[in-house]
Amino acid sequence: MSAAALFAPLAPRNREDAARPAPAELPTMYSAGAEIYAQGDRADRLYRVAFGAVRVYRLLADGRRQICAFYLPGEVFGFEVDGRHHFFAEAACASGIAAIRQVSSDEASREHLESALRSLVRAQEHLLVVGRQNALERIAAFLVDMAERQGDLAQFDLPMSRSDIGDYLGLTIETVSRVFSKLRAQGVIRLLGIRSVEMAKPGVLRALCE
Repeated sequence: MSAAALFAPLAPRNREDAARPAPAELPTMYSAGAEIYAQGDRADRLYRVAFGAVRVYRLLADGRRQICAFYLPGEVFGFEVDGRHHFFAEAACASGIAAIRQVSSDEASREHLESALRSLVRAQEHLLVVGRQNALERIAAFLVDMAERQGDLAQFDLPMSRSDIGDYLGLTIETVSRVFSKLRAQGVIRLLGIRSVEMAKPGVLRALCE
């Protein structure tokens, strides 16, 4: 999707078009690790997560993977400025992904703009976390972000693996596991399962990442 198509005002043909949100296809089911699109693919639509989670990443020259974003249910991804995807997108777990067709309506343009801006803000915050904070602070910031994006509940899911979290935060999987164990031992979090977390002391967790 080009920058002009995303940000330029669109003139709807009639009032019904103006009130109609961007139509989405029925969700396509993806197994964990399945590719949604690849770097270099044509970017002719957007995507909304119906359930599950998506990781967006790039492969570095030495073969390492750098995850730049996760998308959770209800979130839209796939924004590009030149009609080609610059990253890979994969299902982080079993997921349902709906493709969104482009329509000429002001409401759809506003919806897409808001989604793009939210993604931009998260990307900027992610840079601050990775660039300035230590491992404990990075994990704390990540957990707070995941909780807030899932309704700001004390108990929430982590649909991605520990390896994914490490590749997102610039940490090894051993460091991620060690920090999780430390937070659990201190009573800051409870691990209710391999991918379910409860913030037992949300104030302490938030203080760690401020």
